[in-house]
Amino acid sequence: MRELKILVINNYGQFCHLIHRSVRDLDMDTKIVANTTPVEEILDEEPDGLILSGGPTMERAGICSEYVESIDLPILGICLGHQIIAKTFGGEVGQGSSGGYADIEVEIVDEDDLLKGIGPKTSVWASHADEVVRMPEQFIRLARSNICECEAMRHEERPIFGVQWHPEVAHTEKGEKLLTNFFEICETY
Repeated sequence: MRELKILVINNYGQFCHLIHRSVRDLDMDTKIVANTTPVEEILDEEPDGLILSGGPTMERAGICSEYVESIDLPILGICLGHQIIAKTFGGEVGQGSSGGYADIEVEIVDEDDLLKGIGPKTSVWASHADEVVRMPEQFIRLARSNICECEAMRHEERPIFGVQWHPEVAHTEKGEKLLTNFFEICETY
């Protein structure tokens, strides 16, 4: 695979720099960008894809919704990034029944390009303090767990994906595979 340029949008989550390092360690050109960077400046970077990092609250998500609405590139939302995508398209985010980080067994419902080679079940590291409680209409559920019905989703037509869990941490099985799958989506888009 050729070296792609992947911008990591910083939503002030504790793992943002780990996402950046994981992407770099997989031989991609990557850069952390503030979530208040104007859309034009994002596009001037000529990225092949965007990753919306996790973060503490929706209120600190900057203009990520604008990126999701107006940038025609593959986008992967992780944790808060996943929730931003859902909310932007009319879904609903609410408090989960299980706060704090924990090992969660996820069932892959639809393998899709993002989750190919990961299922049928996988063990992931996730926080469910907040989660997608109602998926947007134009999205397809890709994964669920016994505590959350929307662990992963994708837009029906655009290459926009969200996962509740953190593929960048060592506790997540096949996290590198998920990121590599995302890069393949970026390369062929």
